[in-house]
Amino acid sequence: MKKYKIASILMLIHGAFMEIGGCLCLIPIFIIGSDKFDINQYFSFIVPYFRDNMNLMLIMGAIYGIVRIIGAVGLWKNKMWGLILSVINCVITMTLMMFMLPAGIIDGILACSALILILLQYFKDKKIIE
Repeated sequence: MKKYKIASILMLIHGAFMEIGGCLCLIPIFIIGSDKFDINQYFSFIVPYFRDNMNLMLIMGAIYGIVRIIGAVGLWKNKMWGLILSVINCVITMTLMMFMLPAGIIDGILACSALILILLQYFKDKKIIE
């Protein structure tokens, strides 16, 4: 049970601070005007579409953050739906982290750590073949 709690804390930090917090930090730049700031100087996304559509990236990041927080709360409360949602979030993040550099590195560290803890707790000492 303790590993689920640690994994849910990692996912909560990931969702609240990285995803939603990152979105909130970029909003003033878009209000003031992105032409005054060279936002691509700070973000080097591999896919040019991401760089060119930062406003859509904000919306996507907020959605991912909210879903990640919901999964973390479900996992904290020991709900099966929270476990499944958390595993799905971690797997999707592992898939997308390569396209979201440099933030993808931290995404990968947090999501992979949470997934490892979830799997260790769920399967415990079970063997593949008895």
